[in-house]
This record gives sequence, structure tokens and C-alpha cells, in this order.
Amino acid sequence: MAKLYYKYGAMGSSKSAQALMTMFNYEEKDRRVWLIKPAVDNRGDARAITSRVGLRAEADVILPDDDLFDKFMGSCGGFADVIIADEAQFFTPAQIDALRRIVDELDIPVLCFGLRTDFRTVGFPGSIRLFELADSITEIKTICACGRKAIVNARRGPDGNITVTGEQVFIGGNESYEAMCHKCWKEKIRQQRERA
Repeated sequence: MAKLYYKYGAMGSSKSAQALMTMFNYEEKDRRVWLIKPAVDNRGDARAITSRVGLRAEADVILPDDDLFDKFMGSCGGFADVIIADEAQFFTPAQIDALRRIVDELDIPVLCFGLRTDFRTVGFPGSIRLFELADSITEIKTICACGRKAIVNARRGPDGNITVTGEQVFIGGNESYEAMCHKCWKEKIRQQRERA
């Protein structure tokens, strides 16, 4: 019986690497994988999923208006054995509903990888919907510089300071984000305010 899986973690927790390793495991067993990512993730090669450890694979790019059920039936003819989605926090709630429909109606497992919250610790609409609908939810852990578990995706502004204002979606890598524990995040914000 197929399930909808959500594997989430802070920036730098190896989500993309795990998505690509999962794809490799399925393909090694002669299973057909439909690898997808949202169009908003346009870092580097916009048509590929890449990880910080150097893994890379071509992926179908999903636009915000795409109906994932229809696209799945069209792109794969509905003949993939599994769907693997990276950066799933950027999918719309309707697209998450379509992935749930694929699991329920076509009995195809869907594995989603993504962030839980943004740089303000506010949930992304796609992540919130996955938490509501997923059969299995797993945290992929990483650590803060202090050694505690990182749960915050701290965003750095051009001046290098942590910011808590701005648009929810800002695509960037290590130059723009740092995974932190909540305590360090709050402490750095406090220190910045005292210096201002």
C-alpha cells in the first residue's frame, strides 16, 4: 500500500542528497522514478536537482499552476513506480493534494523532501499541507554551530546580519542562509538589536 512521505529538515541537512540517493536506490532495482522540483527553485541548473555533496539529476520542473495529477499522467503516462519531489515546501497546497490523490487512487508512493519553516519560523503553505496529509513524517536532522539541533533557517541580509523581514521565498544557498538552533537565532537577533 503506497504512502505519502514527508522528510523535512533545516537548510544543509542533506535533503536533496537523500532525495537523489533514494532515486538511485529505486532505479538500481529497475523501478521508474518521476523526479520533480518546483520552478521557483532556480539555483544553478534550473532543470536539475543538485546537492551540496555533488549529487545531481535531471528533474521535471513544476510550475505553480501545474495540476500534478494531470502532469503525472501526461509526463509518465502514469507508469512511474515512485514519485520523488525535492523542495516540496514550494509546491502549492493544491499540488500537495494532487500528490495525495496519486497515492490514494494510483497506489504510487510519493516521497517529498523539503523545509518545515521559513527564515521567520513560519510554515510554508506546501509544508503545512504535507504535515496535514502525509502518512509518514520524518525529520532529517542537522546541527547549529553551537552543536545543538538546528531548526531555524536563518536568513542573512547583504550586511551579514540575520533578518526577520522580507518575502517568504528568497532562493539562496550558504551565502544567504544558515541553519541554527532556536536559542542561537534569538540570541543573534538580540545582539544585533543591542548594537543598532
